[in-house]
Amino acid sequence: MDLERAIGRLVTVGTYLSVVLLAVGVVGLLAAGRSPLDGGPPLDPGHIVGDIAALRPEGFLWLGLIVAIANPAARVMLALGGYLRLGERGMAVVAMLILGVIVLSVGLAIGTEG
Repeated sequence: MDLERAIGRLVTVGTYLSVVLLAVGVVGLLAAGRSPLDGGPPLDPGHIVGDIAALRPEGFLWLGLIVAIANPAARVMLALGGYLRLGERGMAVVAMLILGVIVLSVGLAIGTEG
């Protein structure tokens, strides 16, 4: 499988997965008589698995958002690995720089959500 096809498949699967998780969360909120626009609990990664196991909509919503946000970073990591495997050093450097910007952005954003 060529690199472009693998990247396309990763982005497609990640997008579909995030949409399904978000849809399940929204439907769960509506079924409970709550509006998705009312806000909810803050992100607590330690509760996501438990919320999903208990079929609480918040877990599905948070996981869907995390998948949607992680999708571009996963795409860059897959491209980086492919470029390194193909010996395309210039493109690997570009992918590393982009990944560095993503990591820096996430690092700077942590703690600013409140």
